[in-house]
Amino acid sequence: MSEVAARSKFNCPGCGAEATWNPAKQLLVCAFCGTNSPMQPAEAGGEFAENCLVTALRSIGDDQRGWATERQSVKCQSCQAITVFEPSRAAQRCDFCGSAAIIPVEEQSRPIRPESVLEFKLDEPAVRDAIRAWYGSRWFAPNNLGKRALTDTVHGIYIPYWTFDAQVAADWTAMSGDYYYETESYTDSQGRRQTRQVRKTRWYPSSGHLDHFFNDELVPATRGADIELLRKVEPFPTTSDLKPYDAGFLSGWTVEQYQIDLVAAAGHAREVMEAKTRTLCAGQVPGDTHRDLQVAADFSAQTFKHILVPVWMLAYNYGRQTHQVIVNGYTGAIAGKYPKSWIKISLLIFAILAVIATIAVVVNRRGTPPAGGEMPHIELPI
Repeated sequence: MSEVAARSKFNCPGCGAEATWNPAKQLLVCAFCGTNSPMQPAEAGGEFAENCLVTALRSIGDDQRGWATERQSVKCQSCQAITVFEPSRAAQRCDFCGSAAIIPVEEQSRPIRPESVLEFKLDEPAVRDAIRAWYGSRWFAPNNLGKRALTDTVHGIYIPYWTFDAQVAADWTAMSGDYYYETESYTDSQGRRQTRQVRKTRWYPSSGHLDHFFNDELVPATRGADIELLRKVEPFPTTSDLKPYDAGFLSGWTVEQYQIDLVAAAGHAREVMEAKTRTLCAGQVPGDTHRDLQVAADFSAQTFKHILVPVWMLAYNYGRQTHQVIVNGYTGAIAGKYPKSWIKISLLIFAILAVIATIAVVVNRRGTPPAGGEMPHIELPI
């Protein structure tokens, strides 16, 4: 990772006031005079490269740590997320869960600086409209949810991720099985002799080799965002659209500091890669089925990046529960949790029961025998 010179703010070329990054315009915008200014070439950063995982796990230098600008950190006592923002901002509530129980924290060790950033593409008004439309499409949501959810309190946050690359070479062995069928006789419940086809398996040993490259295996390093929701708004285009890290992208925005460190993230990524390697090897096993799959995998060329991705976050209380909605700040994908209206659920249940009752009445009428007649005998399958 290359060192980036520290800057506390980004001055407007028109009036000298602080300019912040505007996702809709993709420019630095001055809130005082309205001047738009592009990121200067020197500010846009240089080329970024993958970092050797083995070397990084041994030691990471001070020149690779910190935010390259002055930031202040607070920790939420409810969800444990650590958010980082400019000193001029006064934090009132946690951006992730809405709790007011936040306290300043001192960094015991400066975090590893992000290698690259995926900048915001969607601005706040567009996100608020999208969330309202999303609420409107939730049939089971209460009718007043759009007002009670306070969509005007949505926050833009950069979420930390680790990405991992690795080359795997794996040898595997297994018992392959081919299906074949034999005819057998049996006696049914009526005492009659019948025949049927029975599937059997012919087993034989097999082996093979797999070469595969894992590219940008994502591991979220957030504590504040709901991981289940975050996975639903993925993917983030981390291969082609990332920009080299520059503090200018963070100007005016809140950042979550990673609390899943490189060691833990690398271990999780390895577990995921090993599971995927086993699945890929299983796909190579010939035959109709297999058993006793054994995989010997060797991982090499292991590299990583620490990146920041943009999300819009909405946390609100409805009744006694806190709900969270996450919007991908680059693609606009939305995922969230919301309260359910028991009135609507009850109406649906009553409607289903009414349909079932109607069908039963119709079937019963069609099945009624004429006067003096008898119902035909129907033998139901066992």
